[in-house]
Amino acid sequence: MDRNIRTTEDVLRLLDGLFAPDADRWTDDAGSWWDGFYADRSKPVPFFVDKPDENLVAYLDRGLITPGRALDLGCGPGRNALHLASLGFEVDAVDLSPAAIAWAEDRAREAGAEIRFHRGDAFALTGTTLNGPYDLIYDSGCFHHLPPHRRVSYLALLDQRLAPGGHFALTCFAAGGMGSELGDQEFYRQARLHGGLAYTPESLRWVFSDLEEVELRRMHDEPAQSPCFGEPFLWTALFRRNGRP
Repeated sequence: MDRNIRTTEDVLRLLDGLFAPDADRWTDDAGSWWDGFYADRSKPVPFFVDKPDENLVAYLDRGLITPGRALDLGCGPGRNALHLASLGFEVDAVDLSPAAIAWAEDRAREAGAEIRFHRGDAFALTGTTLNGPYDLIYDSGCFHHLPPHRRVSYLALLDQRLAPGGHFALTCFAAGGMGSELGDQEFYRQARLHGGLAYTPESLRWVFSDLEEVELRRMHDEPAQSPCFGEPFLWTALFRRNGRP
């Protein structure tokens, strides 16, 4: 007889366990799945390109964000972390996959970039590893792989790590473009995430309602010859935390 639910984290771990093991893309146990995904670096995956997100470039070009300390969540092969470092940001970048981190480190060495890469679960990497506060927390494709209950963990991470006056920027699946549009409860009934959750502008505004919206739009469709990455099946959003830096 199990009677081991005492804390919020106990509840979150219980809900994690309601999903089929092969549905897991968000815990430390998912590292091996992502390793397989990143194993072939020549695979024609859109975001394997060594280009920063077009919205991130635009935020910087327009002066909406300025260099400081940055955290790249789910950094993959490091394309956005490299761009931030090239512009003077002090960057921490984290990913579940050792293969992704190894690829990102190779790219950083080739570019001569100084980036602190961390392998692991961003929700668990605390203390001196991801100690913040960060002027920018950037997420390109991590948030939409979380089950609904892990939004609680995600918001807690922002609350703990984002500096007053700091910015949070996100790209995620857009409803009608890509991702599952099932209601939150249905994911638990089916024990799967169907590749990731789609969001509407209204749902993103609700989830991040403690932050001030700066911009929310579809990502621009960037041609192959563009120096930036852009796919129109994604939302891009920029939020600001109230308070003085």
